[in-house]
Amino acid sequence: MKEEKNILVTGGAGFIGSHVVRLLVNKYPHYNIFNLDSLTYAGNLENLSDVEDKGNYFFIKADILDVDAIDKLFAEHKFDGVIHLAAESHVDRSIKDPLVFAKTNILGTLNLLEAAKKYWKENYEGKIFYHVSTDEVYGSLGQEGLFTESTSYDPNSPYSASKASSDHFVRAYGETYGMPYVISNCSNNYGANQFPEKLIPLFINNIIQNKALPVYGDGNYTRDWLYVIDHAMAIDLVFHEGKNAETYNIGGFNEWKNIDLVKTLCQQMDEKLGRKAGESERLITYVKDRPGHDLRYAIDASKINKELGWKPSLTFEEGLSKTIDWYLNNKEWMNRVTSGDYQKYYEEQYKFE
Repeated sequence: MKEEKNILVTGGAGFIGSHVVRLLVNKYPHYNIFNLDSLTYAGNLENLSDVEDKGNYFFIKADILDVDAIDKLFAEHKFDGVIHLAAESHVDRSIKDPLVFAKTNILGTLNLLEAAKKYWKENYEGKIFYHVSTDEVYGSLGQEGLFTESTSYDPNSPYSASKASSDHFVRAYGETYGMPYVISNCSNNYGANQFPEKLIPLFINNIIQNKALPVYGDGNYTRDWLYVIDHAMAIDLVFHEGKNAETYNIGGFNEWKNIDLVKTLCQQMDEKLGRKAGESERLITYVKDRPGHDLRYAIDASKINKELGWKPSLTFEEGLSKTIDWYLNNKEWMNRVTSGDYQKYYEEQYKFE
C-alpha cells in the first residue's frame, strides 16, 4: 500500500500552480493535495474545476502573509511537503509597487519556512520544502552564455530582487536549521490558463480583437520559453527525486527574440483564424521600453536532464500551437477573466461570502 501524504501547494489557483495541482491530484490518489491561495487577481479556481470534486483535493483560501493561518494549517494537517509557488510575478507591476512584491515574495516565504521549521524540527525525515523560483534572479545575459545553477545572482527588477531574496532565505534555513529543501529556477512559462497580462495570452486575445500588439523597445529581448505542462512534470520530478539542498534550472532548451516570437504567433493565428498571411503582423506596435529590462535570459537545463532525466516534451512551435488552440476553444474563459467575472467563482462554488 502506498504511503499517504499531505502536500501543501501554495499559489495552486495560479497559472503554473493549477497545472501542478492537477498533475498531483490525478497522478497520486494516495496524496492529499491542499491548495492554498489567497485568490488575488491572478488566482482563478475555474482553472481547477475538473479536479475540485476529487476526494484527495482540498482548497484553502488563505494568505501566506497570515502567520496565524499558516501556523494552524501546519498544526492541523501535518504536511509532509510544501511546493511553494505563491508569488507576485509580473515585472511591470513590481516596478509600480515593489513593496507588495517584497511582502508576499519575501515575508510570505519566511512565514512558510517558520511554520515548516516549527512543525518539522523534531523529525525532518521524509519532509521537503520545495521553493519554485525564476531565472530572472540571475540578471541579464549578453549575446552568449547560459544561466547555470552556479551563476551569481544579479537581479535587476523589484520582482527578481524579491525572488532572489526568498531563494536566499530558503538556503539559509537549510544551512542554519537543517531544513530539507530544493529550489528550481525556471524560464518563461506559457500555455493554457495563463492570466492575460502575460505576453502570449495577451497577444492572442489582441489578435482576435484586432488590437495593437505592444512590443517593448526594438523587440530584440531574448527569452527561453517553457511549456507549462512540461514545467509541472519537472516540478513533480524534482519534488520526488531531487537531492536535498540542490538547485535545478528548468528551461525549454529554446531561445526566442520577442519580435520573432510575436511574428510566429501572428503567422499561426492567421492560419488558424483563416486570415490573410501577414494580416496580424500589421498590429505590431513598438512602445517605450520598460526600466531595467534584461536583454537576454537563457537557461542551461542540462543538470535536471542528466540527473533526473527530464526534458521538454514539445518544441516551442508545437507548444505554441497547442496554446493558441486552447485559447481559441476557451473564449468564454478569456471573457470571464477579462471581465472580472472569474472572481465570482469562489463564492459561487464554495458558498462562502
